[in-house]
Amino acid sequence: MLKIEFGSQGIVVVEGRLDAAQAATAQAFLDGVSGSVVLDCSALEYLSSAGLGVLLKTQKRLKVASGGLRLTGVNRHVHDIFRYAGFDQIFDIAPAP
Repeated sequence: MLKIEFGSQGIVVVEGRLDAAQAATAQAFLDGVSGSVVLDCSALEYLSSAGLGVLLKTQKRLKVASGGLRLTGVNRHVHDIFRYAGFDQIFDIAPAP
């Protein structure tokens, strides 16, 4: 299950699993954001390749418009997925404390 919504101060909060079953929901939400976006991943439990694709597509779209996607609160497991895919070179990632 995935929950994605705006939190305080315009930060986008994502909770649960971002996998193939939830990718379309996440993409539909993220297609509505613009500028420099902060994505709070502190409650993100799982990220699949489909989820990586959603984030990459969003990052590319925002960069074209001089924005970007910054990920915060990324737990160790999810951070490892970014690192293994080489996406830690593409995204600004702030790990969980």
